[in-house]
Amino acid sequence: MMNVIAMDHIVLNVHDMDTMLDFYINVLGLQGERIEAFGEGRVPFPSVRISADTLIDLFPMPAQSVAPAPGAGVKRLNHFCMVIEPAEMPAVVAHLEAHGVTVDEGPATRWGAHGNATSIYFNDPEGNRIEIRHYGDAD
Repeated sequence: MMNVIAMDHIVLNVHDMDTMLDFYINVLGLQGERIEAFGEGRVPFPSVRISADTLIDLFPMPAQSVAPAPGAGVKRLNHFCMVIEPAEMPAVVAHLEAHGVTVDEGPATRWGAHGNATSIYFNDPEGNRIEIRHYGDAD
């Protein structure tokens, strides 16, 4: 079993980055992060901050993909991420594997709401992508 202690981030697949940034920053009033670095190609995506602990990452879709109509059944949620305590990662991986869940990425270092962290990726039974991460050195 694992003890999830927080929601770290949500990742949305985005077709029109400028429109989405305008909406989340100017309409919803969220603080933009890494926008300049994204524009310069130094990071793969920008983010908007919900709180000190939670981000929405705006992940650009490939240019050749066509933006679907809202509600058209296209997967817009890329993944969501939950936080665990650092010492729990080995037990979480073992727990998932014991329940037939395949960890298909990680552990690896990735950026999140509090900077770099160690995380794994796997899917739920309906194919929703989940990331579990910890901030700290224990693995």
